[in-house]
Amino acid sequence: MIRLTGLTKRFGDLTAVEGLDLSVTRGELFGFLGPNGAGKTTTIRMMVGLLRPTAGQVHIAGRDMAADPIAAKARLGYVPDEPVLYDKLSGLEFLQLTADVYRVPAERARARAAELLDIFGLSDRAGDPIGAYSRGMRRRLALVAALLHEPEVLVLDEPTSALDPKAARLIKDVLRDFCRRGGTVFMSTHILEIAEAMCSRVGIIDRGRLIAVGTLDELRALAEPGGDGRAASLEDVFLRLTGDEEAVEPEEPSGTGTPP
Repeated sequence: MIRLTGLTKRFGDLTAVEGLDLSVTRGELFGFLGPNGAGKTTTIRMMVGLLRPTAGQVHIAGRDMAADPIAAKARLGYVPDEPVLYDKLSGLEFLQLTADVYRVPAERARARAAELLDIFGLSDRAGDPIGAYSRGMRRRLALVAALLHEPEVLVLDEPTSALDPKAARLIKDVLRDFCRRGGTVFMSTHILEIAEAMCSRVGIIDRGRLIAVGTLDELRALAEPGGDGRAASLEDVFLRLTGDEEAVEPEEPSGTGTPP
């Protein structure tokens, strides 16, 4: 469902991402981890079509992001770390706009919006201007918008930031259900406990290079050659592979906006 081949991004003399090869299959909840400035957000921006790669290819559900961007973007939903919403629109008006962008039939859009607003506890506030929403409500609305057109792939940058424990648990349950139904989630997070609890596989990027990919047990074995590694947490593994003592700090500023 996601295939990245030789993905590279250079900004002048700086190489932010170099030669990244990665595949994520249907039904996976994939965690993407890395120290500050490692290239996570740059990778995500290239994946969703907000940033043109210097080299390499992105395929989403079999569609080439460069050669057929409209078809590729139609198959994914994206929520950046800081979603950009329209404060003067109501939540419902924003969802109607989103449905128009993705060409969701009006009747289906209304039914889908009502269903998702109820799931995310926003039904009572759907008519209020977004400018009156809390940060957590804005994040939930952004996820509703990302799910509205029933994408095959979700790309999420720090999906549980700014959420209280109840809302964070709801997001986790929604993402697990999305994957059980055959969807694919690519999730960047700096909260290693969330990645450890939720993700079927994890990739670790450091200095623009993908240094490890696998299940937690596979990463433990990689971090502890010759040992079973069963006592190591994901945080232990992460620190051993990256040597980064600030692994749980927020990363570089994320992208804003949604794919055109």
